Amino acid sequence: MPSELTVVDPPATPAAEPTHPATRRRRTAALVAAALLAAWLAPVVAYATHRTWLLPPLLLLGTASLLRGGRTLLDRLLLATMLLLGATTAAGLLFAVWPWGLHPVPVNGTALTVLVLAAVATGRRPRLPRPGWVDLFPVLGTAALVGYLAQPLLRAGDLATRLTLLGRGEDNYRHLALFDVVGRAGGYVFVDPAAAREQIVSALVHYPQGWHLTTALLDGHLTPIGAAARGAGAVEPYLWWTVAGFGLLTLTLLWVAQRIPGPLHPLHRTVLTVVVGALILGTQLPRLLIAGYPTEVLGLTLAVALAGLVIRPLAGTREQLVLLGALLTGIGFSYYLFLPAAAVLALCWFAGHWREALRAWPTLLAVALATVPLAATTPLLGLLRADHAEALAAPIGRDVTQTWRALLWLGGLVVLALVVQVRRSDRAWRRTLLVMLVGAGFALAIAQASINAGGQPAYYFNKAGHLATALFIVGTAGLVRLLPTPRRDRGLPRRVGTTAAAAVTGVALAATAVTYCGVTGWHRGILVTDEWTWAQRWVHQHLEQPVRAAVVCAEVDRAYPPVPWATTFILDRGPYRSYLEGLCLSALQGTTAQSEPGVYGMVFLEPDRTREMLRRTPGPVRFVVTDPGARRRVEKLLIAEPELHRRVTVEVMLIPEPYR
Repeated sequence: MPSELTVVDPPATPAAEPTHPATRRRRTAALVAAALLAAWLAPVVAYATHRTWLLPPLLLLGTASLLRGGRTLLDRLLLATMLLLGATTAAGLLFAVWPWGLHPVPVNGTALTVLVLAAVATGRRPRLPRPGWVDLFPVLGTAALVGYLAQPLLRAGDLATRLTLLGRGEDNYRHLALFDVVGRAGGYVFVDPAAAREQIVSALVHYPQGWHLTTALLDGHLTPIGAAARGAGAVEPYLWWTVAGFGLLTLTLLWVAQRIPGPLHPLHRTVLTVVVGALILGTQLPRLLIAGYPTEVLGLTLAVALAGLVIRPLAGTREQLVLLGALLTGIGFSYYLFLPAAAVLALCWFAGHWREALRAWPTLLAVALATVPLAATTPLLGLLRADHAEALAAPIGRDVTQTWRALLWLGGLVVLALVVQVRRSDRAWRRTLLVMLVGAGFALAIAQASINAGGQPAYYFNKAGHLATALFIVGTAGLVRLLPTPRRDRGLPRRVGTTAAAAVTGVALAATAVTYCGVTGWHRGILVTDEWTWAQRWVHQHLEQPVRAAVVCAEVDRAYPPVPWATTFILDRGPYRSYLEGLCLSALQGTTAQSEPGVYGMVFLEPDRTREMLRRTPGPVRFVVTDPGARRRVEKLLIAEPELHRRVTVEVMLIPEPYR
C-alpha cells in the first residue's frame, strides 16, 4: 500500500523591509540632482566636441518621452515637435534679452532643465511607445515627396544657381536677410526696434519672426559659434531650411489625414497616402516654395496639427490644453493671419469638452494666462506699430481662380463625403466636418474683409485659401473611408470578391487623384490654372544657366564687398531688374536697412529712378554698373548735375550678354 505523500511548504522568505520615507526622499533628490547635472553636462560636452547637432534630437526624444498622448512613436514625436515649436517661438523673447542669444549650451541646458523639472512635477518617467506599422505611411510618403521637391537644390552647385532659385520669389531675399539678422541678433529683432532699424528694412522689424528664430537656432547647432553663416554662406542653409519646413508640413498633413479615420485597412492607408500626396503636389501648396513663403508654411503646419487635435483629441486633458496653447502661440509668432481660424477651432474643442477642461482648471488657467498674451504679441505689434491691416486691400495677387477652385471643387467633394460620414457613430467625423467649414468660412471672411477695406479678394484671400486647401486635403480621409473594405469572410469566393472590389475602387481613386491633380503630366491639373503644376514648375526649372539677375548679384557681391562709407546699388538693364538685384545684394551683404531708401517705394522708370535713388539716399553712394545702357545713363546724369561727383562713385562691371 503506497505511503501517503506529505506536502511540505517551502521556507518562507523574509519580507523586504519597507523603505523609509526619508531614504526614498534622499534617493529621489539624488536622482533629480544627477539629472539636472546631466542636463547641463550634455550640452557642454556636445559643444566641446563639436557635436551640438545631437542636442535637438536629444531634446525632442526627451520631450516625447514625457508626453503620454498618441499610440505610436510617430504620434509622440510629432506631438513633441509641435510642443517644442510653440515653446521655441515663445522663448525667442527670452533669447533676445538674456546675454547668450542662441548659443547652444545655455539654450539646451535651460530646455533640458525644464524637462527634468516637468518630470519631477508630473511624476512621469521617460517612456516611449514602440513604432507602429501605421507610421510607415506618413514617413514613406513624406520621404518620397521631399526627395522629389529637393531636386533643384541638389542640382544647384554654385551661388549663382542658388540665387536663381531664390529669385523665383522676391520675398526670399527679405526672408534670407531676416534669417541672417535674427541669427546674429540672437532673438527677435522687434524687442529692440531702434537697434533693428540699423540692420534690417523697416517693413520687417515687426514682421512675424517665429520661423526665422527657429531655423536660426537650429542652424546654430550645425555651424560653430563664431563662424555662423552670413551673406553668401547663408543662402544654401536658408534654401534647405525652407525645403525642410515644407517637409514638416507634408508629414503633418499625412499624419493628420491618417489620424482622422481611426483604424484603417492597410489598403485604405495606402490609397489615402497617395491621394494626400497627389493633392499636395497638385494644389497651390508647392507655390509656397517658389514664391518664398516659409513663414506661411510653418503657420500652416501648426494650424493643421491643431485641427488634428481638435478632430481627434488626446486622452489626457492637460496635455491637450498645453498642446493647444503651444500651437496657438506658435501660430501667433510665425504667421498670425491664421490665428483667428485656429482660435475658433480651439474654442470649438473647448465647447465640446468644457467639463473635462474645467476639472483640470489649474492647467486651463495657466495655459490661458500664458497663451493669450504670447499669441497676441506679434499680431498687436503688426497691427498697431506697422499697420499690417492695410494689406487686406493690397491689389497684389489678384488672380484668385485657383483658390476658388480649391474651395468649390475640392472643398465641395470633401464636405459631401463628410456629410455621408457623419451618420457613423464616430463623432470625429462631425468634428472633421466642422473643421472644414471653419476653414472655408475663414477664407470667405478674409474675402469680405478685403472688400470692406476698399479692395477686392486678392493676396490674403489666397493665403486664407491655402489654409482651407490644407484642411480639405486631410479631409479627404472621409472620402477614402467610403471605399469598400476587404473582409475575412468564411467562403473563399466571397473573400476574393470583396478584396477585389476594394482593390479596384482603391486603385481607381488613387489613379484619379494622381491623374487629375496633374502629377503624371498626362492630364492638366484641375486645381491649377497653368499647364504645369506648381510642383512641376519648382522641380523642373532650368538651372543649367543661371538667370542674369543671379549672376550679376553673385559677381557684384564677390567683387565689391560692403563698405562703411557708401551705400552700394546695382544699375543694370531695366529698372525692375536693377531692383531685384539690389534686393539680392543687400540681403547677401546685410545692408537692407542702409539701402532701403533707394530700393523701396519708387516708380520703375529711368532715368527718374536713378535720380530718385540719389535724392533719397543720404551720404555717399556707390553705383556698380553692369550694363552699357546703364553706364551711359549715369554718365549723362553726372554731366547734367556735376555736383553729384562729390558723393557718387561709379564702378563698371559689365556682365556678358549670354545670361538671360
